[in-house]
Amino acid sequence: MIKILKYGQVSNDEIFARFEPTSSVEDIVRDIIQNVRENGDSALFAYTEKFDKAKLDSLQVSPEEIDAAVGSIEPDFIRILKTAASNIRKYHENQKREGFTIKGEDGIIMGQKVIPVDRAGLYVPGGTAAYPSTVLMDAIPAKIAGCKEVVMVTPPNAYGSVNPAILVAAFVAGVDKIFKVGGAQAIAALAYGTETVPRVDKIVGPGNAFVAEAKKQVFGLVSIDMIAGPSEILIISDDKMDPKVTAADLLSQAEHDKMASAVLITDSEDFATAVSKQLEIQIPNLDREEIARASIDNNGKIIIADNINQAIKISNEIAPEHLELCVDNPFDYLDKIRHAGSVFLGRNCPEALGDYYAGPNHTLPTSGTAKFSSPLSVDDFIKKTQFTYYTKDALSKVADDIAVFARKEGLTGHAKSALVRTKEDI
Repeated sequence: MIKILKYGQVSNDEIFARFEPTSSVEDIVRDIIQNVRENGDSALFAYTEKFDKAKLDSLQVSPEEIDAAVGSIEPDFIRILKTAASNIRKYHENQKREGFTIKGEDGIIMGQKVIPVDRAGLYVPGGTAAYPSTVLMDAIPAKIAGCKEVVMVTPPNAYGSVNPAILVAAFVAGVDKIFKVGGAQAIAALAYGTETVPRVDKIVGPGNAFVAEAKKQVFGLVSIDMIAGPSEILIISDDKMDPKVTAADLLSQAEHDKMASAVLITDSEDFATAVSKQLEIQIPNLDREEIARASIDNNGKIIIADNINQAIKISNEIAPEHLELCVDNPFDYLDKIRHAGSVFLGRNCPEALGDYYAGPNHTLPTSGTAKFSSPLSVDDFIKKTQFTYYTKDALSKVADDIAVFARKEGLTGHAKSALVRTKEDI
């Protein structure tokens, strides 16, 4: 049963406690990465047979396989995918950046170019955690950014096939190449390249502990989006909400993972009790009952605050991945929310709307990292290059200042490089 805690009457350690996953996979992942670096495709084939029980003839998904997937998926789901993709594009198109140029006196020109990374790599989980929504959320911003090539990796099933919904989503999102490889070995292949899998510049997408550790280990050679922790939902609600609805929203995240956290902050003890009862009614009816039960019992909590403003202060300290603000006039409170991955406003905006359909990205900062990081966006697939141009006259006016600054740092070579262009006796 979910814990009910009264803010101010229990320690802050209980209020702000988070599940802290432990991992002892560093050495295993390091060995996998090294093997892929040294042996390329042969290592990928071997790991796919070992971990996925699939003996492959080819790592790359063929056009015929994609066509077959499109033909096997019900047309109504394809329509839904296309509508969701359209919503995601509309939202992310507004994130596109432009460079700038500044022209100063004496012919000085400075500016910044915005350049997409050449090749983006998407990791998409397979098996029971096959999420076509993640394909749309990760691929579409990369395409909008202007990446020349978007490469996807995803593990096959034991028959050597990829979930057809994943392939159709990739087709709708415009993914350029798809490879049947998962786990840490897929991250290694994207980071270093093999005979078949091209090396990428940026790796994004969720995965298990092995995938997260591999992303951590290759960071610096390539860029990554984030090291994602267990999924989180935090709901701020008054007692005007239907407890049945609130319980359903909490369970929408609890069913993800036994390590997921579902938190309600409310100003009503009666509402807290009613939601707790609803959770006990609804959990047995879920297909993923065992997962949701573990999540709610171990990581779930209901926090009773004095008022909604105090609830927001508590939420800002937690900095949740998903935040539902289920109150009247939610826009009155929006500016007070400083730390959250994605905010769902009002009584008719379930977090699931953001997972699949609305348009804002569902790849979000977890584990309190919303205090300093952001949702996946077009920005993740661009880089910026500065440029500077000075005429000789412009440099002459500032060369002495540059030299003084350089000498203050003990770098006389820097000083000379400025003065030698402007003074004949250097």
